[in-house]
Amino acid sequence: MRLAAPIKVISQRFALPILVLASVAMIVLGKADTLLFERIRSGFADSAAPVLRMISQPVAAVDAVVGEVRGLFALRSENARLREDNARLLRWQQVAQGLGVENARLRDLLKLTPDPSASFVTGRVIANSGGAFVRSVLIDAGGSAGIMRGQAAITGEGLVGRVTEVGDRASRILLLTDLNSRLPVVVDGSRERAVLAGDNSDEPQLLYVPAHSAIRVGDRLVTSGNGGIFPPGLPVGTVSAVTDGIIRVQPYAELSRLDFLRIVDYGLNGVLPQAVTPRPGKPGRGAASHSP
Repeated sequence: MRLAAPIKVISQRFALPILVLASVAMIVLGKADTLLFERIRSGFADSAAPVLRMISQPVAAVDAVVGEVRGLFALRSENARLREDNARLLRWQQVAQGLGVENARLRDLLKLTPDPSASFVTGRVIANSGGAFVRSVLIDAGGSAGIMRGQAAITGEGLVGRVTEVGDRASRILLLTDLNSRLPVVVDGSRERAVLAGDNSDEPQLLYVPAHSAIRVGDRLVTSGNGGIFPPGLPVGTVSAVTDGIIRVQPYAELSRLDFLRIVDYGLNGVLPQAVTPRPGKPGRGAASHSP
């Protein structure tokens, strides 16, 4: 133990000078005999090559595995991003399709242009009764937009019905097919007059037809203007069937697929009473939100 301690102290004291001298000797030797130094260095490289090869193979394998893992994480991240992009594109596709349908409905609404003297309000259908005993729809426009009872509801194809209930922000439209609907019509061409009566079926029937009527399938029906509710000439539908004295009419408007309705104020009060208490600040006629 006593001998080991001085040796340890001596080695620690002279280790650095010895390494410095060895380095200087190698530098001097390399300068003095370059070929000898290169042969020594080549010998060391040849001896260390197998060891380095053995060490490099696991390292290369680990690098390959790390690369694969990084690639998998990159693919997973890219896959998640692509899924998000796909979902976003699907949402935009749905929005575009909805806007396309809405645009088509609005273009169809422009096919039937009201009289220039009439004012109108466009409303979206927000509810459909769809029941067996009631045929009516609810739109998102009411008294605040100038809508009043008795005003005509039309689409681009023709007459749909009339306003029967008016709230501040919503109104109910009684369709031509409702059991309570009665509409004076005239056959375009022969000028025969009748009343289109709804019976909660898809095709209302004609009542009060003259005894020797010449009404045939395909005849066109328009409003007659009797009763002062609607002006004459609004397209209503065509005769679809004449069977055993019962005449059925197919409305021009697709009443089961209503999206937008134009509520037109023709200035005709007719026989329909208005609300008992008038709304304060509301004019006698419905104000127009649009004008042709």
